Amino acid sequence: MASKLEENLSCPICLEIFKDPVTLSCFHSFCKDCLQNCWKEKENKECPLYQRASEDLCSLHSEKLKLFCLDHQEPVCLVCRDSEKHSEHRFRPIDEAAQEHKKKLQETLEPVKKKLNVFKEVKVKFDQTTEHIQVQARHTERQIKEQFKKLHQFLEEEEEARLCALREEEEQKSQRMKEEMEALSREIAALSHTVRDTEDELRAEDVSFLKNYKALLKLLLNLPLCVSGLDLNVFCCLIKLHFNFFKNI
Repeated sequence: MASKLEENLSCPICLEIFKDPVTLSCFHSFCKDCLQNCWKEKENKECPLYQRASEDLCSLHSEKLKLFCLDHQEPVCLVCRDSEKHSEHRFRPIDEAAQEHKKKLQETLEPVKKKLNVFKEVKVKFDQTTEHIQVQARHTERQIKEQFKKLHQFLEEEEEARLCALREEEEQKSQRMKEEMEALSREIAALSHTVRDTEDELRAEDVSFLKNYKALLKLLLNLPLCVSGLDLNVFCCLIKLHFNFFKNI
């Protein structure tokens, strides 16, 4: 049983100790939130205790609702109990029925509250998992960027090394070709001179021709059959230069 002091300090709506209490002109006090909830969507802002008093009366007989009909599951007055409508029905005192139904409702509410707590725990885990996913994603993103940064640097260095090797090989091959061209030019000049001398002798008088014939024949027979100083593989190397470079990438 609540003490008289507790009753005086309790809100008549929520039956809890006053929270932010307000007092009306009729000197009844209520929690501010309880009063505002009672007045929601009500044009007449009257005292909730007067409202409750009218609600506690039977709408048919204007008598106080003292009994609870177990068959119809509704509060009734003493006149209702004796009426034809509730003939042979079972009744309980209003406070006893209220206590019993509150207990039943509380028992029904318990698993719902447990389920609510489970849902809240699951939500916390979901929030933690979501945060972990985001942190992990950002960490992986940084790793990917770092790896590609290193890869770009490697490719740039490799590109520069390959280009340097290509330019060096080009310079070597070009120098080799220059030397071979100079040797070829000398061979052409020497052969041109021999051809001119031989053709001049062919136009000479018979006696003069025959005198020089043996020496000219020996000179022509001793000429090399291939072009000296010219390495034909140089051309092959130049042709394969581009292909071999990119094949090794």
